[in-house]
This record gives sequence, C-alpha cells and structure tokens, in this order.
Amino acid sequence: MRSIVKVFGRSPFVPLQMHMDKVSECVHLVPEVIAAYRRADSAAVQSLCEKASRLEHEADHLKHDIRNSMPRGLFMPIQRASLLNILRLQDKIANRAENIAVLLTFKQAHACDGFDALFDDFVAKSLKTFNLARAIIQQLDELLETGFGGVEAQKVRDMVDGVAAMEHETDVAQRELVRMLLANEKEISYGDFFLWTGIIQEISGIADRAESLAMAVRMTLESS
Repeated sequence: MRSIVKVFGRSPFVPLQMHMDKVSECVHLVPEVIAAYRRADSAAVQSLCEKASRLEHEADHLKHDIRNSMPRGLFMPIQRASLLNILRLQDKIANRAENIAVLLTFKQAHACDGFDALFDDFVAKSLKTFNLARAIIQQLDELLETGFGGVEAQKVRDMVDGVAAMEHETDVAQRELVRMLLANEKEISYGDFFLWTGIIQEISGIADRAESLAMAVRMTLESS
C-alpha cells in the first residue's frame, strides 16, 4: 500500500479515492453473492461472504490509516472535518455490502412469484446510485484544479442531483418489494419474510448512504 502521508502531499482527495476503490470492490460483490444464493449454492455464498468481510476489513483498515495520517497543520482546500465525514460515509457503504452477504448465509429464504424480477431491478437501482456517487468522488481532483468553481463545480452539482433522483427510484422499488411480500404473506414464512426485509433494508442502505455521501460533497463544495 502506498504511503498515505505521501499521497496527501499530492492531493487530499486521492486517499478518499483509494478508500472508495476498496468500498467499490465490496459493493460489487453484491450481485455475485445474490446470484449464488439464487442457485442455492451455499458454498459459493459462504466464500463470497468471507471475501466481502475481508474487503470490508481492508477498507476499515485503510480508513483508520487515512485518519491517523491526515495532516493537521498542513493547509488543505477543504476542512479536515469534511474529509473525515466523507470517509465515514464511504465506510458505511462497505458495511452495508458486508451485511448483505452475511444475511444471505443465514438460510435459503423463499419469496413469491414475480419477486425475483422486482428484486433484481431494486438491486440494480441501488448499485447505480452508488456508482453515481463514486463518480463524484472520482471527480474531486478536477474540482481541486478549478478551485471548486466554474463548469466542473456545476457538473458535480448536477451529478449530486442525479444521485438523489436514483436514490428516490430505489426507495420506490423498495416499497414495491415490501408490498409484494405483504400481499403474499400467506405463502411466505415469518422467518423468510424477516430475512427478506432485512436484506432489502441493507440494499436500500447502500443507496441511502450514497446519497448522503453525494450531499456531503455538495455541502463541502458550497462551503469552499
């Protein structure tokens, strides 16, 4: 791993981008573990869960390394507290991804006809929300070069609006899924219903945290 202290000397945002890359590895395991779960491949689910936990741990270790190495006396274009808040929100996304993988190891839950298609659409929307937020983090160096103004700043504002719109679509899809489960409650055991709602909540949490991350960047932009 590159020295975080040296990286800070180049840009305060590169360490955040390094951490986000690790978070992204964790998040993008979600469709893979869901596919294995749907095949009832418990060995693959367990292996992917262990991988997700390892990646989350690596992200957590990197987070602590960044916190401990973040300069206190060095001038930076944004407040140290703002950087730490962005880092904290990124880390929460990795936690959500790990939680999804862990929940899928508990039991092979059943749902109802039509559930899989709605569920896949919901997952896709949540991950798209995350990917849009990640793109904002990747844009931070361009913002730094333009002094947090001009065309690049407006581009980021528009990207933040896009994250908020996609998070709303994720919320709508989440409600449709829960309504479907409740409409078919006679066909679904209590344990399966409990597990599905927990999984749905964690997947929605990725989009929620992604929106919070995008908004944190926007607030930082407006205060710079």
